Amino acid sequence: MRYQHTLRRIAHSPGFAVIAVITLALGIGANSAIFSVVEGVLLKPLPYPHSQELIGVWHTAKGINVSELNISPFLYFTYREESHTLKDIGMWNTGSASVTGLAEPEQVATLQVTDATLPLLSVPPALGRWFSRRDDAPDTPETCILMYGYWQSRFGGDRSVVGRRIMVDGSAREIIGIMPERFRFLDFKPSLILPMRFDRNKVYLGNFSYQALARLKPGVTITQADADLARMIPIAMRSFPPFPGFSRKMFEDARLVPALRPLKRDVTGTIGGTLWLIMGTVGMVLLIACANVANLLLVRADGRRQELAIRAALGASTKTIAWELIAESLTLGVLAGVAGLGLAYGALRLLVYIGPVNLPRLSEIRIDSWVLLFTLVVSLAAGLLFGAIPVWKYAGPNLSGALHGGGRTSSQSRERHRTRSILVVVQVALALVLLVSSGLMIRSFRALRNVRPGFTHPERVQTLRISIPAAQVKDEVAVVRMEQEILQKLASIPGVESAALSSTVPLDGLGWRDPVYPEGRAYREGQMPPLRRYRFVSPGALHATGTRLVAGRDFNWTDVFDRRRVAMVSENLARELWGTPQAAIGKRLRESPQNSWHEVVGVVEDEHDDGLDREASSTVFWPILINQFADNPVFVWRSLFYLIRGDRIGTEGFLNEVRRAVWSVDPNLPLANVRTMRQIYDKSIARTSFTLVILAIAGAMALLLGMVGIYGVISYTVAQRTREIGIRMALGAQRLELTGLFLRDGLRLALIGVACGLVAAALLMRLMAKLLFEVKAVDPLTYLAMSVCLIAAALAASYLPALRISAVDPVSALRAE
Repeated sequence: MRYQHTLRRIAHSPGFAVIAVITLALGIGANSAIFSVVEGVLLKPLPYPHSQELIGVWHTAKGINVSELNISPFLYFTYREESHTLKDIGMWNTGSASVTGLAEPEQVATLQVTDATLPLLSVPPALGRWFSRRDDAPDTPETCILMYGYWQSRFGGDRSVVGRRIMVDGSAREIIGIMPERFRFLDFKPSLILPMRFDRNKVYLGNFSYQALARLKPGVTITQADADLARMIPIAMRSFPPFPGFSRKMFEDARLVPALRPLKRDVTGTIGGTLWLIMGTVGMVLLIACANVANLLLVRADGRRQELAIRAALGASTKTIAWELIAESLTLGVLAGVAGLGLAYGALRLLVYIGPVNLPRLSEIRIDSWVLLFTLVVSLAAGLLFGAIPVWKYAGPNLSGALHGGGRTSSQSRERHRTRSILVVVQVALALVLLVSSGLMIRSFRALRNVRPGFTHPERVQTLRISIPAAQVKDEVAVVRMEQEILQKLASIPGVESAALSSTVPLDGLGWRDPVYPEGRAYREGQMPPLRRYRFVSPGALHATGTRLVAGRDFNWTDVFDRRRVAMVSENLARELWGTPQAAIGKRLRESPQNSWHEVVGVVEDEHDDGLDREASSTVFWPILINQFADNPVFVWRSLFYLIRGDRIGTEGFLNEVRRAVWSVDPNLPLANVRTMRQIYDKSIARTSFTLVILAIAGAMALLLGMVGIYGVISYTVAQRTREIGIRMALGAQRLELTGLFLRDGLRLALIGVACGLVAAALLMRLMAKLLFEVKAVDPLTYLAMSVCLIAAALAASYLPALRISAVDPVSALRAE
């Protein structure tokens, strides 16, 4: 019955109820949506049995200043054979492959694994079997496993495909298994899984190009496993020979140390800090909403003070009155929670549709039982939080004094007004913290956008990757001839200005890193020079990307086919090694102490490969065809990106013409990674963009709620002081003077709130320092601009209710209660 009475009382004030529920629903819905993301990405365990036992196998190399180093085959074999703490270890890598003979040729994403990798995850195939040790051995029949989605799309779910053969990179592979629909390999989405097939007898020290995962034995900690692997590194150094031209001492001086970590971290990466920051930010929005509704409840309770006084006089206990006030606030909180869940559901659907590229485990973000429980707890906590203040003011021990009479001569309690003012100050302070955070992100975003990435007009550059497998074209020179022919076909497409080849694309984070030995610079025996990024390019690659040639010349096709030993270097590498770009021209370097020198013929503008917020890579540019390079008699890069500059980029008609041009050279060559440079550029700033949008929305909500709070307090003050205003007017006070009186009240609240908010922001913004770029956490310009914005908004919110004074009739005001 009491609960029905509470519902009837709320129903009698529908306007108040709707405003309170909407205000709270915005805060609760935002928190539920962000918690869904945090729970799906960070808190939910990986979808593998006993996933807490799974670890990612990483290393550091302090001797060459590498803080995160992958695994190498020589370490993999040693760990697998000698470990006392690991159940097993699996090595893996991602890539792509050409699939032909099914329909149109296609390039599909692949996952290459050693035989133990899939069994470590304990998710058995839906059909068939995992790879065996024999499948992973060289010189055995080639096999593959299909992912469920690829099996459905390409084979219609036909169960008889197990045992059939498909052509992958020109070789026939037997399908031995189908993974189940629910299986996900970390956060990658391959179509095919292939065995690595390493020959242990041909493994050397080096080649840190792979990733690995392992499962700890029961009761073993990561610290114990770290110590175990550290014990095995010297064993691995002694068990395998170094690459020709390198010494064992070079690897010993690198000071390899294992750096194991939970496998979940390999999935979530560095997004955790960003999500927790956003969670805290959105939590502030809820606090502002609670303060706003608390002010509404104070006004509502103040209007009921006569009713409450009569009930108290008739014997209602303090506990009874307190429960009724709390029940009303809890009901509003629960109603707001239901509405907030609807908002959260819509927000998550939109998030999944947009699919932020920097957000892992997107498919696991949903409203589940934990999100429902979180929403219920937040709703009840919010109800208690904003409901406790009216209870404290109107149902405390001093109930009879606080609710004592009032008629026309009763004046508003200063204490009640002070409470509402404190709540507004809290709202303004929190709003300023959120505005400052969004302002700092805006400045970071602008700074990122002002960084020259090393290319121009990315919206006019189309990129795509084509691989020419050895099974299809064996001869290295024939491969380059085919690549050149494809370029000529692409260049003849109407609207194309230029076309060229490159092993990587700026900002894609990919690339080969190895030492570079410049002539005239001595390294002590066994010392390894710093690692540099290698990029293999055709003539015209600089023009295609819009990269500036600082000094010297570009490659030409004579350099390529005559296999001249030439190279280009980035501007930062030229300055580091030779002082100026001009001084670098004519100098010589090589990739290995045993090989011949390459003459530097050009210096290239610095390009950012690992993100605009990272230093530009020190890069060496090599021709796509080289004699005696990296332990190969003739080296050719078979999987290259085609860079096409023109004014029709991105249109479906243009892409169809590109496909026809490629297939006119070879109909079995699929196109992969079809993207514009603009898409690559936008992906590189996706984390900053995502954070900026969320913080900007939170800041806007906070500003709106804060201004509503100021508006409500000033409006209520004007209404309560109507009789006083009439007296002042009767005594000769001017309307403009009275308007200024209430504006000063609003300004005073805003200034106090801004002062508190500046202190809070200065303390809290240090938590987001890692997300900022070229702007300090305590940036005076941002703090000043946001403070001025907030004060101006507060004045506007105060001015609107103060304008009502101009409509006050002094005679009527003197009769007012």
